[in-house]
Amino acid sequence: MEALTIGSSLFPSFFLMFCLIYLIGRFIVFRNWSMNQRREASSCFISLFHGTPAVFLATSAILTHPSWGFAFPNTNFDNLVLDYSIAYFTVDLLHYLILIPGDYLFIAHHLATLFVFVTCRYLVLHGAFALLVLLVLAEVTSPWQNVWTLARIRKTESVNAARLDKLLSFPFYSLYTLMRVIAGPLFFFKMSAYYLSGQANDVIPNWVSVSWIVVVGAAIGVSILWISNLWIELYKETIGSSEKKER
Repeated sequence: MEALTIGSSLFPSFFLMFCLIYLIGRFIVFRNWSMNQRREASSCFISLFHGTPAVFLATSAILTHPSWGFAFPNTNFDNLVLDYSIAYFTVDLLHYLILIPGDYLFIAHHLATLFVFVTCRYLVLHGAFALLVLLVLAEVTSPWQNVWTLARIRKTESVNAARLDKLLSFPFYSLYTLMRVIAGPLFFFKMSAYYLSGQANDVIPNWVSVSWIVVVGAAIGVSILWISNLWIELYKETIGSSEKKER
């Protein structure tokens, strides 16, 4: 299937859609929340409209792909999914740059993700298969993570939010660990081995494929560190609760 041209990009439409979703979340859905809470909640809100749809879109693109391979040309469907994710990350990046400029880690994550998606979509027009698999592994936890985050934001003010936070923590951490600590690295090592072998150099310049490896590897490392800290925090909370009950 012939790849889409830049002129037929759906990015502008998706960008406007995510801007509208963001404004609805910030000024309607969370209008009664405090200013600081609204900032984080608005980001979660647009993420809810990206994560799960992106998983379904990427899965459909993978399953309907005429042939799978790390260096195969992008199909129209591949490019549509990439445009969808590029639009989301652009809107969320703007949100952080304008309202939370001090969150350097999150900003760096979005910039790195955009670099990988944009180079695949608009520069080399090959290799979407690998990125879509990684997108599925990353975003399959999105609904759990966003609901958990929203509950955490409000847990000091709402008993129900505190209960939801406690209820979701273990299953969310477990799913995140399975996807980001086990499945993600396994696929990443396979992808890295292929690109480092030079088999894709005819269609994907070496500097592009190596930069993808560096960016994805760094993202996986940060994810492992993040979830490890959450598991430690949950363990300490569980031990603390047990000791209080024994007293």
